[in-house]
Amino acid sequence: MSMSSSVKFPSAAEPTDTCSQAGANRLKAIIEHYWSERGHKINVTILAMSFHPAMRSTRFDIRSDMINGMPKFTAALSQCP
Repeated sequence: MSMSSSVKFPSAAEPTDTCSQAGANRLKAIIEHYWSERGHKINVTILAMSFHPAMRSTRFDIRSDMINGMPKFTAALSQCP
């Protein structure tokens, strides 16, 4: 399996930052790369939410057009009888 040099997959032992904008961008790239290698085109967007007092920072939400973590076409096939 080939992997683009711009996408670094973190190991399970590495701490990951998914709360900052840079971390959200990295996670978006990892998700898009994962599914593109498997032949799926998905839409992933990052939304900057308002300041969150508990986090003491702005929150970044990652949204996609996937259904239950699967691309739409694959998810629709798994629901067929």
